[in-house]
Amino acid sequence: MKLEDFNNINFKNAGDMPVPAKLVLLSVLFIILIGLGYWFLWSDQIAEIDQAKAKEEELRKVFLTKKAQAIKIDAYRQQMVDIEKTFGALLKQLPDKSQMDGLLTDINQAGLGRGLEFDLFKPGQETVAAFYAEMPISIKIKGTYHDIGAFATDISKLSRIVTLNDLSIAPLNRDAKDSVLTMEAVAKTYRYLDSSEVAAKKAATVKK
Repeated sequence: MKLEDFNNINFKNAGDMPVPAKLVLLSVLFIILIGLGYWFLWSDQIAEIDQAKAKEEELRKVFLTKKAQAIKIDAYRQQMVDIEKTFGALLKQLPDKSQMDGLLTDINQAGLGRGLEFDLFKPGQETVAAFYAEMPISIKIKGTYHDIGAFATDISKLSRIVTLNDLSIAPLNRDAKDSVLTMEAVAKTYRYLDSSEVAAKKAATVKK
């Protein structure tokens, strides 16, 4: 069938049309119907299906994440138990207010026990944090290098936490032939706040 044959088609007598022409016209009508159906009916439905698929994928990812967390929950619980034990052990190394005088005495005795001479031993102003207070102690001691080193070791072995900061060591007399040194440092020790101090700190924070 040639293209010019379509020009001679009489649609009033469509039933007498040649079979090839009928097939072509039916194909065109079918394509037009499909296009109209897509435009007016199916396009919105396809968009909804795409949104549903995206939502399904999102929910699947959330499910897999929650599942992985659920599998690890026992490990997380064990970690919390271990952290609480570690925190408790560290907290026991902090004295309370009533024990601070004894701790200061221990630091002083650690120096005297090594034959050191204190030129200065002065506790400073406490700095209060969330649940503990930090006390700096300015010290100045004289002694041999070996004795000063042994004193620093003894401080690190105390049952309570004490750190030596801002260390400065120099010969006591640069012209002398002896080995006497002088050391200046800030020893920092810590204590935990009692319940009344914690409550007072919270109240002060609320007022701010």
